[in-house]
Amino acid sequence: MIINNKDDVIKSIETHNVKFIRLQFTDIQGIVKDVEIPVTQIEKALTVGISFDGSSVEGMVRIDESDMVLKPDTKTFAILPWGNEKGVVARMICDIYLPDGKEFEADPRYVLKKMIKEAEEMGFQFNVGPELEFFLFTKENGKATTIPNDYGRYFEFAPTDLAEDIRRDIVLTLTDLNFDIEASHHEVAFGQHEIDFKYDDALTTADNVVTFKYVTRTIAKTHGLHATFMPKPIAAENGSGMHINLSLSKDGKNAFYDPDADMEISDDARYFIAGILDHIKAISCISNPLVNSYKRLIPGYEAPVYITWSGANRSSLVRIPSARGNSTRTELRSPDPSCNPYLTFAAILAAGIEGIKNMKEPPRIMDQNVFDMTPQQLKERSIETLPTTISESAEYLEKDELLREKLGAHVHDNILRLAKAEWDDYRKQVHEWEVKRYLNAF
Repeated sequence: MIINNKDDVIKSIETHNVKFIRLQFTDIQGIVKDVEIPVTQIEKALTVGISFDGSSVEGMVRIDESDMVLKPDTKTFAILPWGNEKGVVARMICDIYLPDGKEFEADPRYVLKKMIKEAEEMGFQFNVGPELEFFLFTKENGKATTIPNDYGRYFEFAPTDLAEDIRRDIVLTLTDLNFDIEASHHEVAFGQHEIDFKYDDALTTADNVVTFKYVTRTIAKTHGLHATFMPKPIAAENGSGMHINLSLSKDGKNAFYDPDADMEISDDARYFIAGILDHIKAISCISNPLVNSYKRLIPGYEAPVYITWSGANRSSLVRIPSARGNSTRTELRSPDPSCNPYLTFAAILAAGIEGIKNMKEPPRIMDQNVFDMTPQQLKERSIETLPTTISESAEYLEKDELLREKLGAHVHDNILRLAKAEWDDYRKQVHEWEVKRYLNAF
């Protein structure tokens, strides 16, 4: 049943005998929060909303202005296909409002909606298709380890891949939640997997990313495993990325496709890419928000390092997959699945739209394997690198006036605060590597 409005929600609740509703939202870090209400409160939730304490949620408000209101988006209503022993449970993703009825400008979902509206005013719809990778680890005494549940490699299958049934359970659950799943497979590292779902408009896709992570962790738990979207849990293995396929449509047609242009991509596509490349160092603080994120972005593990764009060349940060026509798109390869998808998509769209508005030209295309270039060759071609730490990316974000304007000062400043606090906490630690290397040598 397709849910579009309040009446559809009420009908579905009655049809499925729903007893509880989870009202979900994310904090500034993209961590899912929820308030569960009995179904008797659904009328109130759908009309005036449900109040909560915003001062207790990361990146929201101070204690002296803590009252916030959750208002469910009826289109996100879905029956959760687990944990129904005490009654059927449904969920809805919510927008956050102030008590006076105004939308809360630091709600990550609002930030994305605001950028989508700006693109729509230019005639564009922003379409996004992410590819999320994750690890499945065993548990010991109920606690997660970094021991993979299998020792399969890329595209391997049973008996080497021990997670086939788990991935199928995840896919079936997501399908029940109206996902359009395209493929699932084992990834390169031991215990690493990927499940791809079809692209959609940016807001729907951001909601789906949040749901995807929530479902994956839940299903893994039912199998006695721990699913993690940590970017680099094992030092000597590939990390987990969230490659993002991006396109704009206009008047029902793919705005990135031009059959008569070089590479069959339009000027708008090139301008969009130029905008992203121009702001990618600052965007990294949002799309790669952890200390651990930058341990994935190093040479030798397939993750992008150099700020280049190309055709199908997978060593570039931004590439143009070979499909054309309505499938013409660009793929940004640096983000990882620990990011807040609402803020990440908003930042990418802001940069791309600025590129189109100013008709920015990207640097020359790079179809060589950048990983094989010498430092001198990189210098000769003026190829820059992504930030190497969260501290470095925060410095770029702090200076980026466009992202401060488009994300809003509240969100921009809180992202910086969290990044700096994460780095300060990290650099104070003495790590096992240091102890092993220096304790007996000095």
